[in-house]
Amino acid sequence: MENKWAIILGCSTGHGAAIAKQLATEGYGIIGFHLDRGSIKKDAARLQEEIASLNSNRVKFWNENAADKEVMFSKMEEIKTILHNGKVKLLMHSIAFGSTTNFFNPTPVRQRQMDMTQHVMAHCLIYWTQALLENNLLTSGSRILGLTSEGSYKAMEGYGPVGVAKASLEAVVRQIGWELGSQGITANTIQAGITPTRALTKISTDWEDWVERTKERNPMKRVTTPEDVACLMSLLKIARTQAGKHNLDDYVDACGYAAIAGEITEARQSVKSSTLGVSNAKKSTNTNNNK
Repeated sequence: MENKWAIILGCSTGHGAAIAKQLATEGYGIIGFHLDRGSIKKDAARLQEEIASLNSNRVKFWNENAADKEVMFSKMEEIKTILHNGKVKLLMHSIAFGSTTNFFNPTPVRQRQMDMTQHVMAHCLIYWTQALLENNLLTSGSRILGLTSEGSYKAMEGYGPVGVAKASLEAVVRQIGWELGSQGITANTIQAGITPTRALTKISTDWEDWVERTKERNPMKRVTTPEDVACLMSLLKIARTQAGKHNLDDYVDACGYAAIAGEITEARQSVKSSTLGVSNAKKSTNTNNNK
């Protein structure tokens, strides 16, 4: 069995849990971080047991704050021991924790809330990627994935700080993809649309109305599920085409467009300006109800 592993930041419920189970069925070892209290801790324990039954007990969960750099640094040596010379084939950012309020009245956001939301929901992915690179845990074929939302470009009640963080996450992922593409490491975001998860219930007391309105605008009259997102993640993860000695990787951004970068290393060497040259731009298919 190939010694391949995934690290999921935010793994106990919703998208993170569905993705963890999907990867386990594909033979991945799972390293997961979650920060839960009370009854949700039991959900995480049950999920860990389920994953263990799917991938021959190749699973490790930590109930700690993955966005805390001290936590991240303290786990690197243990992660290397768990991987046993393996590599992280997928780093998934699925942390759903931030301030759900407005910029102004009735409860204006404060700077510490904005800073926390930006760090937890966007910037910490930079530092995780840096740490894995510095510890030689990423390799050609590794993927970085993040979960974004339509709040990155659409104003919503009570979503101000999170919307800004999601826009930042998309920019972070684009930059990671641009900088690491020459090493065969790709970065993508997935925009799922309105999905009934525990995180959604924390955003607004009107979340059930959001779900019903989403069903109405969806031709299939349903909303996206975490399992849908897990399946899309799996497709993105394996979307690599061999062409001679070169890899062709899809770069997908949250606006719904993809471009084939082609022979990345040679292309970057030949670029004469600061603009990244890409070709064959094409419209990609969003998950349902993105627009």
